Order: sequence, then structure tokens, then C-alpha cells
Amino acid sequence: MSDHVDLSPRELQIAQSYAGGATYQAIADALCIAPSTVRTHLATIYRKLEVSSKQELATHLEGEVAQPRNQSEMKAVMSELALSLEEAISREKALMEVLRIISAGKGDLDAVMPLILSYALDLCDAEYGILFEYGQSGKFHATFTLGIPPEFKTWFDDQGWFTVSPRTGLGRMDAQREAINIFDVKSEAIYKTDDPLRHATADLGGARSFVAIPMLAADELVGAFALYRQTVRPFSEDATRLAQMFAAQSVIALENARMVRAMQATCARAGHPH
Repeated sequence: MSDHVDLSPRELQIAQSYAGGATYQAIADALCIAPSTVRTHLATIYRKLEVSSKQELATHLEGEVAQPRNQSEMKAVMSELALSLEEAISREKALMEVLRIISAGKGDLDAVMPLILSYALDLCDAEYGILFEYGQSGKFHATFTLGIPPEFKTWFDDQGWFTVSPRTGLGRMDAQREAINIFDVKSEAIYKTDDPLRHATADLGGARSFVAIPMLAADELVGAFALYRQTVRPFSEDATRLAQMFAAQSVIALENARMVRAMQATCARAGHPH
């Protein structure tokens, strides 16, 4: 390995860990720093070593010298790195804010869930979102929505608790207990049938691309966190991971609300004010 005189000992440690496959979070935990600090160090490392990917970083650390880039290429690389860093920091701040909202909400889902959905729509670049609750009878209920077209909202209100076909996105998510990412709701064969949910989604909701994330509490399905785009723009893996993060926080909010309701019920039976 060559002497990396341009890197500080901390930068070299982070560079070697990252090139070796460690995640931002793993590096942050090992060094007792924030993930955003790891990202900041990596941006500096990339600039100093004039690399633009993990593979190039690993190659450089092994002593191989990459072909030099011209100034225009390096500016483009640094612009991408800066944008990625800003996006990562925004996600981290959003997660912290969501956790603060849940803590301050004290079980008030009507106050908490619209804010969680708002952050999800913004960071995942979706037009509207729905949090479906899942009942013991295997039915779904569109309990919280944000940005949804009025006609689609009215349709859900009329349905109340409803069953879904196993061929729908929600049905597949229910069966597989994993995220279902549909590139185009109109291109799937189910749209050519008379399935009411798929037609409502496409024709009333104007949805084209859609992702549904299972909300699990102790391996039990408690709901689904769904985001919709009204053009054919499939959700990327990064966007899907973000949606999963918001789904996980929504489960926390639901569980908090249940605990608050249970405590209030106990106090009411005991004759104590809550």
C-alpha cells in the first residue's frame, strides 16, 4: 500500500473501512461519531485522492494510480458528491425530526401521521401517500392520507375496511411481507380485469408508479405504508429504503398510540384521571 500522506489518520481509517465494505452507520458506531460526519470525511477523502467511487477508493488504497482527470470532470464529481451529502444529511435530519414528532405527539396519531407522510412525500418525491391499517380479518383501511386526489379519498371512505385481491400490490405485500414496487399500475395484467382497487388506484388516483411497504410489529403485520407517483417513474432502491424508514417510524407511532389508549383505559377503569 502506498503512503497516503494527504490523508489524516482518521481519514485513512475511514477510507479503509469504507473501501472494505463498512457502511456509514457501522463506521460511525466504531468511531463514536455521527453518520453525517462520516459522509463529510468521505467527501474530503474523495476530493483529496481524486476518486469518485468506492471501487476507485479501494484501488487507490491498494497502491494503484488511476488515470488523472481534467478539472471539468473533477468539478462534476465534486458536484455529485456534494449533492449526495446534502441529501444524506437531509434524510438524517428528517429522521431525527420524525422521532421528535412521535415523542412529542404522545399518541396523537392525527397530529403525527400527516407530518410523517409529509416528510416521506418530500424525500421520496411522491405525489401522495396512504397509511393503511391492517385488521385481524385480513382487511385494510386507508386511515391516514396526504395529497390524495379527492375522488380516490372518497372511494376509500366509502369502502371502509376492505379486502384485496392477492394480485394487487397490497395483496402481494400481505402474502410476501416485503416491499412491493410496481413500475406502472396500468401495465400489469390485473388492470385489464375488473379489480376495483386497481381501477380506483389508476383511474381515480391517477397513480402510475407505486410502492407498498409492510409495517411490522414483532413480525405481525399492522399496516402498509404506500407512496404513489402519477407518472411512470419507478421508485429506486434508495427511495424504497427511505419509505421503509418512514414505515418503521409509523409503526412506532401506532404502537405508542396503542399504549397511550391502553393506559387511559386502565386509568378510566380505576377511576383515576389520565
